[in-house]
Amino acid sequence: MTGYHGTTVLAVLGDGHLAIGGDGQVSTGEGTILKHGARKVRRLRGGKVLAGFAGAVADAITLLEALEAKLEAYQGNVPRAAVELGRQWRTDRTLHRLEAQILVGDSRHLLVISGSGEVIEPDDGVAAVGSGGAYALAAARALVRHGSMNPGAVVDAALRIAAEICVYTNDTITIEEVTADDGVGAADAPPGGGGA
Repeated sequence: MTGYHGTTVLAVLGDGHLAIGGDGQVSTGEGTILKHGARKVRRLRGGKVLAGFAGAVADAITLLEALEAKLEAYQGNVPRAAVELGRQWRTDRTLHRLEAQILVGDSRHLLVISGSGEVIEPDDGVAAVGSGGAYALAAARALVRHGSMNPGAVVDAALRIAAEICVYTNDTITIEEVTADDGVGAADAPPGGGGA
């Protein structure tokens, strides 16, 4: 593992409310912490779409720019934009070498886009990527199944639990949220069409 790596990003979608959060740590392949307060979550498409990344930072930013272009091309249709980015990522020689993972969603969809071109829609509306992703995912699933917290609170609590376990995750957390009331809905993304 070389270069600068952003580590843990978690997303929870439920009842028309999406929250995506990330810790702030950026590390090198040797395990040296370079930054504590990086922002790994972005608002796209006028704030209606959220995206978070883990992996090589420069690679992830390149992919976010490509995702934003796809969202423009497909009028904010998140599933269609994600599938097209996955296809381009898999087939384009330059993009194919990029090492990152992206979580993207709006108030209706949550998708994971990976470097081998997969686009995955989680069954339970919970997804995580990065070094601490498995810890954050397990904590979030437990909180969702056995509690009544809203998605933003689940993301915050689960990322803090991951930070207690994973040395590549810290507790400087950024969370962005979007709801159906924010203007994301049928006009932006038709029903169906999710990832695999």
